[in-house]
Amino acid sequence: MSRHPHPKRLLPLVLSALLTACATTPPPHPGSGPRPVPSAAAATIETPPPVTAAAPAPEASDIWDRLRGSFAMADCDADPAVMAWAHRYTRDPQRFEQEAREALPKLTYVQQIAAEHDVAGEFVLLPWIESGFRPIPGRHGRPAGMWQIMPATAAAMGLRVDHHYDGRLDVQAAADAVMKLLRRYHDQFHDWRVTDYAYNAGEFRARKLVEQRGLPPERPVIPRWPMPHITREHLTKLLAMACVVREPDRFHVSLPTLTPSQHLVSVPLPHSMPLARAADRAGMPLHQLKDLNAAFRNDVADTSLASYLMMPVGHAQQFRDALLEQAASASADRLPGAGFATGIGAADASAAGTKPAQQATARVQTHRVKPGDSLWQLARQYSVSVGDLQRWNHLHGQAIKPGQVLKVAPSR
Repeated sequence: MSRHPHPKRLLPLVLSALLTACATTPPPHPGSGPRPVPSAAAATIETPPPVTAAAPAPEASDIWDRLRGSFAMADCDADPAVMAWAHRYTRDPQRFEQEAREALPKLTYVQQIAAEHDVAGEFVLLPWIESGFRPIPGRHGRPAGMWQIMPATAAAMGLRVDHHYDGRLDVQAAADAVMKLLRRYHDQFHDWRVTDYAYNAGEFRARKLVEQRGLPPERPVIPRWPMPHITREHLTKLLAMACVVREPDRFHVSLPTLTPSQHLVSVPLPHSMPLARAADRAGMPLHQLKDLNAAFRNDVADTSLASYLMMPVGHAQQFRDALLEQAASASADRLPGAGFATGIGAADASAAGTKPAQQATARVQTHRVKPGDSLWQLARQYSVSVGDLQRWNHLHGQAIKPGQVLKVAPSR
């Protein structure tokens, strides 16, 4: 796409929460057939707690079943143009399946964020239509990222775009911003088809048409409004891709599976580092880490820009262990004979998955809310539920504000 506003970025999710995500590849690009993340006071380190999952990772089949269950628009046979595009996307079944495998980790991550914002499942497939889930760089004022967002739109949504960092390519922040936008559009128009029109052609144009004509009838499925052809085709392609997910056998394709180790997580960073060093510590190919963290334009994960890195959970554990080993080694060099004393600060130790002794013995663990925090993000960071956070802090909704101190663990 190219014309959508953008809200503020999410802060890091914790490594200890297994988010959903899986394995794999981008589909065809819309125009050409199917393509569719130290300063510090010394503290004593205890044995770090093991990484735990907030919830069991879903089985591969559950991912597709849950996606189908969240669809809210018309099915395959609602319009001949939908079926025509579905066949076009799958005319080379092997290519489609390869693209699906490569797109699946990001797709599943986006699915979880869409569910959090109660957005129709078809929009989980938007990056497939826009970019094939590829981190397309934006040059000379052009749209960028897997959502294809224009620079002015990104600024309106609170995503930073400059020579050092492009939030449109931040998997976590951009997905959350787009889903917030889609939720707002639907709350305004009460029709997911008009929501897609607003996403592609602009909110003002969609609102003006609703004011003039009212909401479109259920048929035809692609509203016959005076919209650009590309806008109507955008909705057709979205429904076509959902059609393939609904009935893969009908198009002679198989949807890919995944392993728990391929699920994506957001790993907090204690300090800035070159992406090459981060990839080495995580034991993963540099090109893969860069693909997942393309927002960093200078090949350095700069914590002043974003304090986390996206990576598969299988590599995240290795990365965490490497950070802990480095912290222990550095402190041993500073304080010979002092055992596991470390120069890494409390915030850094927490980011590496470690709890300083004074934290470990505290009766209640707390978190001071920072700008951009949400209950959803904090629930995953501390491996608890949103309901737990609301109960422990006597919250009646999901609104929190910077500076607020929240309990993030039950009293002991």
